[in-house]
Amino acid sequence: MQWQEVCEHPSLRDLPFKIELNAQGQVLMSPVKVYHSAFQGRIARLLPENGVILAECAIHTPQGTKVADVAWASAERFAMIASEAECSIAPEICIEVVSSSNSQAELAEKRHLYLEAGAREYWICDEGGAMRFFDASGELPRSRLVADFPAHIEIQPLA
Repeated sequence: MQWQEVCEHPSLRDLPFKIELNAQGQVLMSPVKVYHSAFQGRIARLLPENGVILAECAIHTPQGTKVADVAWASAERFAMIASEAECSIAPEICIEVVSSSNSQAELAEKRHLYLEAGAREYWICDEGGAMRFFDASGELPRSRLVADFPAHIEIQPLA
């Protein structure tokens, strides 16, 4: 199955799961819990407004279509991908919120695939809100693209 077919398939439109494709075109579904969605929203609010924030961003990779929980693209990058069903080039920042179904191997593979697809940074938010930042050289003490992004985020309601 191709990503465009997934997007257009009537029985897949309203599933409450994150959908991805593997290298063989098989549909993979991952259920998420409320905290996962809350972290996605909080991260999106903290990203710079001088670009485009993308939720559940589909990215074409050699291992199928992967979906970043949150992504950030510059205006220039967004202009390149805005009309695509899946990003032919990854947004500059691709972020995964860890869920209980994620393995360390899966997160490492996504890091490799997103960076190979053109992302400049890959971030991971763990189940407690701790952030880790990576680029092609490895783990970073903080994001180089968003230097003031916190190393830990909270999901309590804002006052």
